[in-house]
Parts: sequence; C-alpha cells; structure tokens
Amino acid sequence: MRISLKWLRELVDVAISPEELAETLTMAGFEVEEIEDRRPWASGVVLGKIIACEQHPNADKLRVCQVDVGSGEALNIVCGAPNARADIYVPVAVVGTYLSTIDLKIKPAKLRGVPSEGMICSLAELGLSKESAGIHIFELENPELGSDIRPILGLDDVILDLTATANRADALSMVGVAREVAALTGASLRIPEANGVAIEGKESPALAVEISESQGCPIYIGTAIEGVKIAASPAWLQQRLQAAGVRPINNVVDVTNYILLEWGQPLHAFDRDRLQSFTGTQDISIGVRFAKTGESFKTLDGQNRNLQAQNLLITASDKPVALAGVMGGEDTEVHEGTQNLVLEAAIFDQATIRRSARAQGLRSEASIRYERGVNQAALTTACNRAVALILELAGGTATVQKTASSGEDLSFSRSLELRLDRVNLVLGQLKRGQTGGSKYLEPEEVKNILTALGCEVVPTEKERVFGITVPPYRYRDLEREIDLIEEVARLHGYDNFCDTLPSKTEPGYLSAEYAAIRNVRSAFRAAGLTELMHYSLVKTEGDNQVVLANPLFVEYSALRTEMLSGLIDAFQYNLEQGNGALNGFEVGRIFWKDGDAMKEADAVAGIIGGDPTVWKWQQSGRDRPLTWFEAKGILESAFQELGLSVEYRQDDGKQDVYPISGGQDARPTRLHPGRTAALSLNGKHLGVFGQLHPQLQQQKDLPEQVYVFQLDLAVLLGELGLTNNLTRKFAGYSSFPASDRDIAFFAPIEVPVAEMQSAMKKAAGSLLDSVELFDEYRGDNVPAGQRSLAFRLVYRAGDRTLSETDVEPAQQKVRDVLVEKFGVSLRS
Repeated sequence: MRISLKWLRELVDVAISPEELAETLTMAGFEVEEIEDRRPWASGVVLGKIIACEQHPNADKLRVCQVDVGSGEALNIVCGAPNARADIYVPVAVVGTYLSTIDLKIKPAKLRGVPSEGMICSLAELGLSKESAGIHIFELENPELGSDIRPILGLDDVILDLTATANRADALSMVGVAREVAALTGASLRIPEANGVAIEGKESPALAVEISESQGCPIYIGTAIEGVKIAASPAWLQQRLQAAGVRPINNVVDVTNYILLEWGQPLHAFDRDRLQSFTGTQDISIGVRFAKTGESFKTLDGQNRNLQAQNLLITASDKPVALAGVMGGEDTEVHEGTQNLVLEAAIFDQATIRRSARAQGLRSEASIRYERGVNQAALTTACNRAVALILELAGGTATVQKTASSGEDLSFSRSLELRLDRVNLVLGQLKRGQTGGSKYLEPEEVKNILTALGCEVVPTEKERVFGITVPPYRYRDLEREIDLIEEVARLHGYDNFCDTLPSKTEPGYLSAEYAAIRNVRSAFRAAGLTELMHYSLVKTEGDNQVVLANPLFVEYSALRTEMLSGLIDAFQYNLEQGNGALNGFEVGRIFWKDGDAMKEADAVAGIIGGDPTVWKWQQSGRDRPLTWFEAKGILESAFQELGLSVEYRQDDGKQDVYPISGGQDARPTRLHPGRTAALSLNGKHLGVFGQLHPQLQQQKDLPEQVYVFQLDLAVLLGELGLTNNLTRKFAGYSSFPASDRDIAFFAPIEVPVAEMQSAMKKAAGSLLDSVELFDEYRGDNVPAGQRSLAFRLVYRAGDRTLSETDVEPAQQKVRDVLVEKFGVSLRS
C-alpha cells in the first residue's frame, strides 16, 4: 500500500525522517519497498500569471507569453501549449530550476529568435501524469504569485510503498498504519471521528435489506441518500487518492475510495434511480445470495461475466447488481446525472470472496481487503464517515438506513493469558544484559508494549501472568499467547535480542538418499544430457489421473502419470525454435490412481535424438540419424558412472512402458513395437528404453530416430544404497600380458546376447577379464532362425603370464555351457 506521509502526519505525530520511519516499519515486519520523495520534483517551480499572450512571429505553433511571478518584472517565456492564454494562473519553472522527472535544467534560451526566460509546466513535466495535453491551469481563489506550487499540487509529500504480511489486514489502511507507527514511536494518535449522521426519515421509496447467505455476509448496511450533485472532488481529496495510486472519478466514488484507504473498509455506491429502473419497482429490496446456473451480468470494467455457483452476489429484487466484495455492476453505477444513491457497507466472509474472485479471474482493491479480513468493529464508523463526507461534498440528505445481520455475537472481543516466563523463554536474553542491565524483559516493559498496541493489560491472580484483552481491530490475528509474544518481540525490536545457538550442534550433511539422487543427476549430466524440469500439472486426459478439485487453469487440472510427454514436447519446441535436438533427462514424480487409492513415485526419464556428428561436410550437409546402439551407449555410460550393471532384454509386452505399477500403458502409440527394450537391475524391473513410434515421430515432425527412457528411481536408489555400491573400489592393473581367444557360433535369434555373455563370464571363472561381441551376421549360409555371433574373450592374471594349460580349460567350459544352455552350433 502507498502511504502518504503528509496524510499520515494528520493521524499521528511523526517527527522522524522518512528514511528513519521506513527503517522502523521494516524492522517491525512492514517492509518499505520504495521511498518516493516528491519534494524535488518541482523544487523552484512557482505560481505565475500569464498577463499577455501573443503569436510567435516565426512559428505557427508557438506563443510568446508575458508571465508575472511576483518578482516585479514579467518574464518573457515562449510556450508551445495550445491552451496558453492570458489571465490564467500556471506553474512556472524559472531559470535555474531542475525538473528531475524529465531531467531538464531551465536555462535562458532563444526559440526561433525570441528569448525565453523559463518554462510554463504541464503536470507531466512535474511528474504527476504520464501525458498532458497542455500546460496546467490553476483554479485559485486567493493566489499568491511567486509562491511555491508544491503545496498546491500535493508535491510537498513523501510516499512510502509498504508491503504488509497476509495476517495484518489492518495495515491496508491509513488508520491501521497510523496505529502501528504510534505504537512503534510512542507518538500521539488522532483517529478521525465519524460524527453522528442524521437520518431524515422523510417520505421516499422503501429500502429493505435481506441476507439469505448469512455465513457469506454476516452484516450489511444500506443507506439511501437523496439529492446529491455529482461533480469533481476537491483538490485535497484528489491529491490523496493520486498519492495512493487511485484515479479520481467524481465526488461520490472518490469518497468510497477514500474510506477504503483510510479505514480499509470497502464501500459501493449504487445509483438508486437505475436500481429502480433495472428492477421495475420503486421499492428496493437489497439481497445477498450465491449465483444461479446460467446467470450473467456486466461489471464496471465492461466485461460480461458468466456467473458460477461460488460467486456471491448483491441483488436488487433478486436481480444481480454486483459481485459481492469484488466489483459493482455497470447497469447501476454512479454517473454524471446521478441524484439519488444507495450506499453499501458490508462485511463478507474471507474464503467466500477469495473463491468468488478466483472463479472470475478478477481481483480488486476491495477483494484484496476482504480476502485478508476487514475490521468488523469499524464498519459502522466507516459507513457513517462516508455518509458525512458525501453530504459535505455532494450535498443531499440521508433518508433511510437499514441494517441486516446474522444475529451472531459481534462483540469482537477476545481475552488471553500471557505468561511472562513464557515470553522470556521464547524470546531469550536481551543484548543490554551483556552490559550489566536486566537480562530479560521486565513486566512493565511487556505491559507498555501491549498497551501501545491497544490491548488492555491487567494482572491476574496467577503470579507473573497478565490478562490481555485484544482490541477489536486486531481481533483476527491475535488469537493465541504466541501471537502476543511475537508482538512483544516485534515492537521491542528483533535486533535487541541476543543471538543464541542451540546447545548441541553438528555439521550439516546430505542424507544418503539425497546424496544418491545427486549422483544419479551427475551421472546423466556426465553422459551429455541436459537436466530439464517440467510442471507436474497437466491436462486431464486419462481415467487413472489424479484430478485437482480446484485448478488454476484447465491446462494444469491434473497430475502427470508419466514424464515422457513433457520431454517430447520440449524436444519438439527446441527444434521449432531452431535450437537443434535437445538431449535431456528429468528427475521427477509421477502420480496415478489405483482404484480409489492415490499413489505417487519418483522416476528418471530422458530423450535422445538428432545427429550426433559435429561436422557434416562428410555427409554433404545432411543429418545422420542416431542409431539405436549409439543412444543405448549414452544411457549405458550413465549406468557405468554409477557402477551399475543393467541388463537389456527385448520388451515382451508384459511390463508397462512406465515402470511404476499403475502407470499409463502407451506402448501402442508411443514406442516402436520392435525397438523397445525392458531394463532390469539384479532381477528387478528398472524401466524401458526404446525408439519413438514412427507415427508419433511424423505427427510431431521429429528426426527419423528419437529414443526415450523412463526408469524407476526407487530401484536405482535401492541398488546404489547397497553396501558394495556405497564406496567405489579400485584394483591395480596387471603388468602381465593378456591372452585372448575368439569363439564363433550359430545361435537362435531369440537368445539375448546379454544372457550368453553372463553365462560365459560365470563359466570361465576369475581368469576371464572381458567378453566382447565383435561380429554379428545374418544371411547366406546361416541356418534359418539363427544368427552368426563372434566373441573375443580376454584372459589375464595379476601374478603371472598365462599359458595354454591355464586358458584352454576355461575356454572349454565356455564352449560347453554355450552348447548345453543355449543350443548353439560352434564354428570355432
């Protein structure tokens, strides 16, 4: 909220500088984001009178003015404003003046051969508006030429842009901030009084108020005012609204906005004649209810609103005329011809207004205050003050005032107990205790602080316990003893308490699970993949999705059941933007419904594609598709970095594409049916790796071969958490030469190479150093249903050079196991 220091000083005696006040408020929990000092904007600008105005001899759009600024001799000023004329009072920047808002210093000059000794200013040049059609003209009764124009334009002011926490709704008003400043500085407070408003009660159309939704609207006051005259507000009111960032409209609307700023109480004025015309009756019955299906009406911003069931409405004869607590309707707004009013002052439920405003995507100054909570105890005061100001500025007579309430206890009083020992236990020692003073807050200090906040403090029968009566304007946020302790700490100053560390401390460290997740991320980054992050919220598309009850947008109405969709979209977007292929991975959480139960799990997913070559001149500039084995090699390098041995098997269709049980099975439309592998780790299903389906590739206009994977993070972490994987083990290299043997055979196509490699390692024993497939052939001279495979087996010992008698027995065991277990036909 923008706080005018000039206005604030009318409510509380502020003797300190704006900078000191900003520091005091910030340390007390009210952050001052900006100090807008308006005083330098028009320093040196004085009030002048144009006594003569003639056409410039050498320019059609310029005029030569003689301006009296009270110095005895008129100034010759060349002006280009179309509204410059004789006998008007204007702001004049004399020679030597610096206009900071437009970064201009006024110097003597010649314009088309005519000397100019100053500048006649517009409001834009003084920083009070973005654009101006011409120079500003004053309407003054007793002008004093040569006087400073800053008090006239409200530029002798400083604006503090203050941000309050959500629990301090009282700080969204000048009265609330004044109370806070008085408590912080000990200054005297002057709350504006609302003198009793006389209700004439003369004959007029009847006004009735009925509340059908008492929970949404516990109190409603309607006041009929007749005979008002709509006009511009006086300068002082316009300046205060402008300083707060509110645009002046007319005297009646400006009064409602003024009370909103002063008391934090939203008000709304209806044109009574329009209400009668709108409802077709002379007797007006104001009601409060929720919207019905199919209802709509146009708000003050010109938008036609299709109402929803959670919208709370103000009605006249059951026809909607306003969104309660949010915005009024266009059909009943106050306009230039308005003569009779119905002034609304009401309290609305916080949650009800929040839901209503969100349903329409509409927030206003009124809804912001209702959402945080309006001071119910000040409702009558704010209403009466508004009526008094309207009668003062717009004339007229208050004829009828009707009030409807839910009948609940509206005393707004709460009593709490505050234990002094508890205060000192929570807040700790004071810094003054280090210099010989009292180490803790004294009872009298606590009493003075709470009294300054408006609390009534009395001793109780219990020792060192105060009885506290909370003031009505703090009824909503002072609910417990700890709230009072916080107020004591805030006003005494957080920086006045000692810094106390816990008695037992230990260095921070990462949990084993989080350290393992970091290792997983590091391994995939080391493999050349970019880490990505997507929203967990997606559109509602499947039956097993977890759907949000109150989504912000349709696009974010459910939780994702898999992670590949977001990766594919990101890959496509980067190609469309000319950024090339995006090879990336993501660690995140997926959600699904298993019957009525809702479940969630963590997963790792990635996408790999594009041309892996850097220079394409050897390919005549054409892209080379990434092969299945190249993509598999990238994934395998990440597993090797983690020290994991993952097995790849042809996907048999029995495992879900998404490794988490309950995930959506999108195999028919997402992955290539013949190029998908199921991954396992120590016998546990880990996930899938495969090529995108050609139909999806064409639909998304992606490169020829793009590969994706999704892994169960819990299985990865479980394996990384095993004792033998916690510490990486190293062994010395053998200094003795290796002995290698090749073996070739015909094997059935359905037998996985990984199984044969595992069997060979187990049969050969500890002498076998490595097994590598170096040739595969299918075609002529190979039996049907088989393929020719050739492996190289490397044997090595760490303590000697192996001989034929060492290697041959192991090699024979390899041959035997291949024949017996897999039925191969040996070729060598």
